[in-house]
Amino acid sequence: MALIAEQLLNGLQFGVMLFLLAAGLTLIFGIMGVINLAHGSLYMIGAFAAALVAQQTGSWWLALLGGVLAAAAAGMVMELVVLRRLYARDHLDQVLATFGLILFCNQGMVILFGRQPLFVDLPPAFAGAIEVFPGVPYPSFRLLIIAVGLAVALGLYLLIQRTRIGMLVRAGATHREMVRALGVDIRLLYTLVFGLGALLAGLAGVMAGPVSAVQVGMGEQILILTFVVVVIGGIGSVRGAFAAAILVGMVQTMLTAFVPGLLRGVMPASEADALGAALSSMGVYLLMALVLLIRPRGLFPAHA
Repeated sequence: MALIAEQLLNGLQFGVMLFLLAAGLTLIFGIMGVINLAHGSLYMIGAFAAALVAQQTGSWWLALLGGVLAAAAAGMVMELVVLRRLYARDHLDQVLATFGLILFCNQGMVILFGRQPLFVDLPPAFAGAIEVFPGVPYPSFRLLIIAVGLAVALGLYLLIQRTRIGMLVRAGATHREMVRALGVDIRLLYTLVFGLGALLAGLAGVMAGPVSAVQVGMGEQILILTFVVVVIGGIGSVRGAFAAAILVGMVQTMLTAFVPGLLRGVMPASEADALGAALSSMGVYLLMALVLLIRPRGLFPAHA
């Protein structure tokens, strides 16, 4: 039972990490209609900026601030310089342009930091473990990631559903010309939305730094799963992104943790581990296929 409880917490932690990425991606794609393959690069930029600030200052909290600001600034520059010219173009042009941005960002990180991974120390206040359940100690920093993800989910819901800015964002997604006719600078609104999405990606990168290596290309490794989350949740739905991220995080974690062990009972360990890893990777895509078979537009296909 202790192992199951620990893996459930791992799944929740992975799920909220995916949500931080998917929330920004679904805002950009659902509201602005832009397929941004470079979203993972913003995740990487946030992680590298945080690692650099942490090395220079020794403060993880300053690293947190530096990482999210760097990602937000990079995102707004991307929107102003490249993506603003692509809103009226088809999705193929957007895919090609943002793929080029991936290459540009990766080579930029190689020039600035080299190819060796960077490692970020845990903040001292969250370096230990907390006994969440009797006999189940869990790292404090992973609990912090869960808390941050849940707080961001609540904050986004309140921002989009309860504020004037959220009203403009929702209106700009479906009635762009009408919002412009009312005197709203829709281009500024889109830049701010893109900056918010980039900030959330950078926040995910900052939170990932102490639990995994910060390295060139780390954004592409998680971007595919992020797109899976967006598709399962429903295009443009923050609520759907949250539900799908938790679901995908749980499924991926539980399959990875338990499938190889179950297979070891019927085949050699090396073969069981290889097959288990393959089945675990397939599980998320089978889940996506099942959800789309039942609900072709995703779990919550709305601008929410």
